[in-house]
Amino acid sequence: MSSSATGQRAPAQIKQPRNPISRKQVETVISRSVAASGFVFGAQTVGPLLGQINQANPIWVGAIVSALFASIIVSLIASIVQRFVRPGHALVAIVYVIALVSWPFAVSDPSAVTKDNHWLYYMLTVGTATAAIAFSTRVSTIYLFGVPIIYGIIRLTPQGGGATAPLAALDSIYAIILGAAIVIIVTMLRQAAVNVDTAQATALDRYSHAVRQHATEVERVQVDSIVHDSVLTTLLSAARAYTPEAKELAATMAGNAIGHLHDAALVQPDDGTTMRLRDIARRISEAAAAMSPPFEVRGRDAGPRSIPVQAGEAIYSAAVQSMVNSLQHGGTEPTIERWVTLRGIRPGGIEVAVGDTGAGFRVDAVPTERLGVRVSILERVSNAGGTAVITSAPGEGTLVTLRWPALTPAPVIGEDGELTAVDREARR
Repeated sequence: MSSSATGQRAPAQIKQPRNPISRKQVETVISRSVAASGFVFGAQTVGPLLGQINQANPIWVGAIVSALFASIIVSLIASIVQRFVRPGHALVAIVYVIALVSWPFAVSDPSAVTKDNHWLYYMLTVGTATAAIAFSTRVSTIYLFGVPIIYGIIRLTPQGGGATAPLAALDSIYAIILGAAIVIIVTMLRQAAVNVDTAQATALDRYSHAVRQHATEVERVQVDSIVHDSVLTTLLSAARAYTPEAKELAATMAGNAIGHLHDAALVQPDDGTTMRLRDIARRISEAAAAMSPPFEVRGRDAGPRSIPVQAGEAIYSAAVQSMVNSLQHGGTEPTIERWVTLRGIRPGGIEVAVGDTGAGFRVDAVPTERLGVRVSILERVSNAGGTAVITSAPGEGTLVTLRWPALTPAPVIGEDGELTAVDREARR
């Protein structure tokens, strides 16, 4: 035999990741990290704060220190429990700006102010980081540049220590650079998380669309198969039934069509029901015996296991259609041999081979509109999770091999440890 055609498997189900990265997870990580860092930086300012505590009004110092550290604790708690995260961080950023702007007015004696950086300078990065969490990118960028510039301007005044312009500019630029790194990291992480969320949503939408399309295609194939096998083929055969044998075949096909339509109306695809392999083999054997002329059945027992009813119906219908095709197109010479081979395959599957020694044909030359080959046999078995292989050549007969599941069949071993007669016959 020179040519073959094999059906395609249905697309495998896509398994989603168990814990995909999302915007919510990224926000949780960065908010907790910033809040914890703010608490650490706040603790580091205790030393400079105690050294400069006599340079400002004690009431201001007590109020600002209490408000600033309380806001940091609030943001940390909010980040841990994931409630009011942005308001908590916004509170820190706003309290810091209030402290920074009110600082010069709290200095009672400018001559007592040292030239060192004020203790608020060590909290400047904390304010910038919390602003990046609390506000939009535009607002946090304004905060990034505006607050360090305000600090640099205050540093030039006597209340701020009377620093030189280069020193004040250097302090501001350093704070901007350090804060910019934090803002950029936060922005990039957020954007990456948004892109992941968008990609996941798009993938799920496309997958859902593909599933719907596949379900529609499966239903279309089933409808086409029913129409072709149960109606169209019967009508065409009846219209060409001029001999007693042809009329008998048409009557048999009409009975099979009515039974198949009845079964199709009762069976729902993928409803979890199963059917025994022996029942499938029995139905195929009965259909083969009812053909005119009948097919020789080789190996009737396919085993005690069960398979999904959709797969069983697909194998049965494809086998019947293969026998009908053989009778219609294989020739009418009495010397033509026709047979059906049934056997169980491992693990728990079935193989049905429908063959004849008739006219044969070129498989690659079959038109796509031929529903009997493409839909009723190949696509029907493929959609059920099996494979259909058609081997034929002009003048050399045809062999249609149907397998479920779509695996390479292992040899069938009998109780004596040897290949069964059915397997030896199929390998003849």
